[in-house]
Amino acid sequence: MKNFFKHLKGDAFGGITAGIVALPLALAFGVSSGLGPSAGLYGAIFIAFFAALFGGTPTQISGPTAPMTAVSMVVIAGIIATFDGDVDKALPAILTVFLLAGLFQIVLGVMGIGKYIKYIPYPVVSGFMTAIGVMILITQLLPAVGYYPNQDESYVDSFKPQAQEIVLDKILQDEAGEGLLVLENFEETIRRAKLTDDTDIYKEAVTLAKASSSGVVGTFKVMGRALQNINWIELALALATIFIIYGFKRITTVVPSTLVALLVVSGVAYVAPFEYRAIQEIPSGFPVPKLSIITDFKFSIISPYILTALSLSFLGAIDSLLTSVVADNMTKTKHKPNKELIGQGIGNTIASFFGGIPGAGATIRTVVNINSGGKTKLSGMIAGVLLLFILLALGPIASQIPAAVLAGILITVGIGVMDYKGLKAIPNLPKDLKMGPIKLSSEVIIMLVVLVLSVVWDLVAAVGIGLVLSCLMFMKKMGDFTARQSKVFDLRAAEKNKVLWSDELIFPDHLKEEVFIKHLRGPLFFGYTSDFSALTKQIPATASDVILRMGRVPYVDQSGVYAIEDTILQLNQGGINVHIVGLRKQPKYMLERIKIIPELIPETEVYDTFEECINSLNKQVKDRY
Repeated sequence: MKNFFKHLKGDAFGGITAGIVALPLALAFGVSSGLGPSAGLYGAIFIAFFAALFGGTPTQISGPTAPMTAVSMVVIAGIIATFDGDVDKALPAILTVFLLAGLFQIVLGVMGIGKYIKYIPYPVVSGFMTAIGVMILITQLLPAVGYYPNQDESYVDSFKPQAQEIVLDKILQDEAGEGLLVLENFEETIRRAKLTDDTDIYKEAVTLAKASSSGVVGTFKVMGRALQNINWIELALALATIFIIYGFKRITTVVPSTLVALLVVSGVAYVAPFEYRAIQEIPSGFPVPKLSIITDFKFSIISPYILTALSLSFLGAIDSLLTSVVADNMTKTKHKPNKELIGQGIGNTIASFFGGIPGAGATIRTVVNINSGGKTKLSGMIAGVLLLFILLALGPIASQIPAAVLAGILITVGIGVMDYKGLKAIPNLPKDLKMGPIKLSSEVIIMLVVLVLSVVWDLVAAVGIGLVLSCLMFMKKMGDFTARQSKVFDLRAAEKNKVLWSDELIFPDHLKEEVFIKHLRGPLFFGYTSDFSALTKQIPATASDVILRMGRVPYVDQSGVYAIEDTILQLNQGGINVHIVGLRKQPKYMLERIKIIPELIPETEVYDTFEECINSLNKQVKDRY
């Protein structure tokens, strides 16, 4: 406990500063998610406190982040749509998905998955982060100009015919469930249809309009209408916010420019005679647990989102551990990845019970904490407590913040979260793929595929496709590399081409037509087995023996073992003996498990050194040419 409070002064200042930085972002991410500013604030409070308390990175400040909010936004929109646009009815299912994501993170930490996150390829991460930035930037253009499609009556009216079809379909589904849907009872269908008023149809049309205009593609659909209906006051507030955020940084970085923009622009809007759209009301008082997660639980509602919850947990893990690495570099310490995942999972689980959106380790807030003196997990807990105090003391005041101000803040977040390092490297990356006359970079292709698919289709699927492409590209490269390095040759040709290994220079001259050598370099895995199997076609009729030099083969998978087995069988059928030199531990274990040694190759024909092999062949092989 003494060490816990040893750095109290630095932790207090770091936590308070990080909490202040987190406030506008938490509100903005909450609004962006679709659940309102309170959801962002609740997430920031509980994740910051409990992820710090139970996590494995002492200086990390956690809370809602751009990537987590972008994925959460998709989940929220999808579930709300299944509940006919009713947020209150959809909330238990939404929070249950977030709860699952937190529990999955705890499981990942317990299983020790944290140490494997580092193996995710950079092009996938780069494409994903840039996609997140593009999505946030584009989706905030509508609120920045003060246009809300679900409040545009002429736009909503265009969905009324479709809304009428949906209302009628619901009536038919209800009757089918009640056993009334028969020809004799069509009068009942007509009676129920007449009871449907314009309000029900309009409500359905609003839901359709909102769904149609959501996301990047939806934003582009209504961009023309938005430009024709610009609210100039809202646009001015958003532009002023952006200007202050970028401009104030040039004056000083001691005070967070985002907070300055939030206070100044909101204050001017509040005292000036402006009519602006405020954010949703933030409930006053301590957050209340949402027990409806348990009481209204229906597996059928969340079952389509289980994979999404798992993906959300992985995303949070990646986001948090990348920030942990940044913290390590700044503090010269080493985080505990699995403990960090458990802490993040506990924070997200508790936040979901109180209606908060999920989050992860936040790089900017963590850097601010460290630079302000934060040393231990107490700093993250203080940040959470500060946000709770702001909620309790200033909730009603915060409810007057203009929505356009938060849109301006999010636009700067979107611009900042893009991976400019990866984008700048595109022209300089090696072009290792050839499509006809065109040469392309496999890493650029992966990055762009993830970027485009994330923006126009699905974030989770895009990352999955990116990982598959990365694995396929890597396996092809490794297979090609092994094929280039692994050659079969006779000794006389090898001498002319100077490809002999040093210990092969003493090979007996009279056996150079009968004995052929196969150099193997690199892993023998399924990406190279087809090239290896071609070995039998490369051996001339003069050969009586083949030496497989495997001293530079660190790993053989199951496909590689069976390729070796098939090759040896074909060589033996052709009257050619096979000898192995320099077999390493893992390949030897695999060959023994499949019984290649000793059933196909006697243990006496497996040599530790090339010299031992030569001495044995001198006694066995006859000079026939």
